[in-house]
Amino acid sequence: MSQSQSLRSLGAAIVIVLSASIFPSAIANAQAVIKIDGSSTVYPITHNAASQFQAERKNAVNITVDVSGSGGGFKKFCRSEIDIVNASRPILKSEMKDCQKAHVQYVEIPVAFDALTVAVNPKNTWGTKMTVKQLKKIWEPAAQGKITRWNQINPAWPDEAIKLLGTHANSGTYDYFTEAIVGKSKSSRQDFTQLENNATLIDTVAGSKNSLAFLGFGYYNENQSKITAVAIDNGNGAVLPSVETVENGSYQPLSRPIFIYVNAKAAERSEVKGFVEFYMKNAILLVKEAKFFPLPPRAYSIMLDHFNKKRVGSVFSGKPAVGLTIDELLRSEGRTEFEHF
Repeated sequence: MSQSQSLRSLGAAIVIVLSASIFPSAIANAQAVIKIDGSSTVYPITHNAASQFQAERKNAVNITVDVSGSGGGFKKFCRSEIDIVNASRPILKSEMKDCQKAHVQYVEIPVAFDALTVAVNPKNTWGTKMTVKQLKKIWEPAAQGKITRWNQINPAWPDEAIKLLGTHANSGTYDYFTEAIVGKSKSSRQDFTQLENNATLIDTVAGSKNSLAFLGFGYYNENQSKITAVAIDNGNGAVLPSVETVENGSYQPLSRPIFIYVNAKAAERSEVKGFVEFYMKNAILLVKEAKFFPLPPRAYSIMLDHFNKKRVGSVFSGKPAVGLTIDELLRSEGRTEFEHF
């Protein structure tokens, strides 16, 4: 080794020693980071899990939970920009292909059931029960600019303009609602107000007698004094969203499973593994605290086993799982065939 090389090596060693002596607390307190993004619907559950896990670990782990919608979250997830994606619908075929191209494998974990809720203003005394056929007539692409008044849906209803509101088009809630009601995901009229913020959506419904919107049950449940849920008739009578109607499968077709997807490589990190294990072991309480519908206890044991065994892929074949009941979900998760391209 030349003299100049020796001096450079010595200088580098001195810098390392000095850095360690000057910034020992910074090195000792370096935090592990878990990045999560995606659905606003799943956000309250995962955020609650993250907060409790960080407190248990005495903030040794920094978990960021952001909201860019299920579609936006999957884009980041399939680019390996985040470790976990919150999703209010299963991963789509196009997203599966994006992950495959980027060599991103994932573990699919249902965490709860949601009852996607159609909401109106409390002063609306006429439209508190609607059939799926009526909702389709309002929301289908052919309705744009044509179906604009309540009495066009039912002649007994007021001759007043309907104010349509919904989540933004990058939302899994929008994907699921359009699939369940219109019959094709992402297919709807476009002359409605799209809102990314659920609080703004609720306040807008609360402030307009003629408003009609769709949103996750948890947000409705926290704001029952401001908005009214519509009972949905899928051919067997009008049914309101509730714990009972979701569990017995009668609230259809707007009951849906909601998920987290975990990057399989990220799951090798102790902080990610620990967080998902904490999430599953405490899921029932976490889900209830966020005003959603928990799965049976055995479901979370199954999901934790799938995670620990790194069972990668999806059981849903890139489809939104419309009309799925809790029992059907558990049977699906018991399958051995997974699609992950």
